Amino acid sequence: MVAGAGPADTAAPVVAAAAAADAHTAVAADADTAVAADTADVANADAAVTGTSGTSGTDVRSRRRAQTRAEILDAAWRLSDRDGIAGLSLRDLAREVGMQAPSLYTYFDSKSAIYDAMFAAGFRELDATFDDLEVEGEPVEVIATAIEAFIAFCRASVPRYQLLFTRAVPDWEPSSEAYAVSVRSLERTTQLLSGLGIERPEDLDLLTALTTGMAAQQLANDPDGDRWQRLSRAAAQMFVAHVSPRTPRR
Repeated sequence: MVAGAGPADTAAPVVAAAAAADAHTAVAADADTAVAADTADVANADAAVTGTSGTSGTDVRSRRRAQTRAEILDAAWRLSDRDGIAGLSLRDLAREVGMQAPSLYTYFDSKSAIYDAMFAAGFRELDATFDDLEVEGEPVEVIATAIEAFIAFCRASVPRYQLLFTRAVPDWEPSSEAYAVSVRSLERTTQLLSGLGIERPEDLDLLTALTTGMAAQQLANDPDGDRWQRLSRAAAQMFVAHVSPRTPRR
């Protein structure tokens, strides 16, 4: 697995971007936490109004609420593709899902909460990408495969890349709950590198800078090609040559 922490992290993983701050501000709950909390509130309110309760009714409301939240997030990604991640408009988002803008607050506490949910979902998608990836073998092979897969992941959605690995959204940082999702990805990456004998923090930082730079160059200068992506193996060879005196062969 190769994944990692996002905008508030200063020691990001093998293939994640490192942004420039040590601290981050909690602004909203993570998507899963919010779904659970919101579901309970709606169930209690409905029971109070109708005088009914029961597992079946609660489950239906919970599923409907989760489905609506998912539809809102899908629409947010579509609009971000069109307008840029920083250009996401709540009015446009509400129109996209067929509701009035104030109704969005029934499902998300704030615009920041929507970004939080997108951030957490993005890292889960990155985790899923590497869950299906063959990353065993010699260090060069493992790292080259990870770099190439990461760049492909970034190319698949520029808004997602910007949200996860840059500070493209002004005045927003992931909440502690959303940020925890990225930290778990970082921990899995650290374990992967440790299995290759790469354990020094500075080696992780170096590889982060290398892969982040490659992804940024690819997206900025050849978004529809593979000019930097095809250098993944060369980059891995260069890095492993640097750390090889401390890296045992597998």
